[in-house]
Amino acid sequence: MSMDALEKIFGKTAQITVLKNLIQHKGESTYLSGIAEETGLSHSSVARVIEPLLKANIVIEKRLGKQIRTFSLNLDSELTNHILDFYGRLEKMKL
Repeated sequence: MSMDALEKIFGKTAQITVLKNLIQHKGESTYLSGIAEETGLSHSSVARVIEPLLKANIVIEKRLGKQIRTFSLNLDSELTNHILDFYGRLEKMKL
C-alpha cells in the first residue's frame, strides 16, 4: 500500500493510521477491534492513540452497555471539518 499525502507529510504513525481509517468511514460508527483489524494495528495501540482524538473532540465515543464502546468522527466539530477539508485537498494534490 503506498503512502498517501497525509502520511508523506506527518509520517505513518498509529494515530494518523487510525484517523485515516475513521475518515474513510466518515458518518459510520466502529469499534476498536474493527479499527485494529482494518489497520493491522494492535487493539492496545488503537485504544492508546484514539484517546488524544477523543480529547480534541475530533472523535466521539458512544457506549453500548457497560463493555462496548463505539467511535466515529465528530462531524459537528469545526476542527474535524477542517481536518476533513485539509485531507480532501491533500488527496487532490497527489503529492
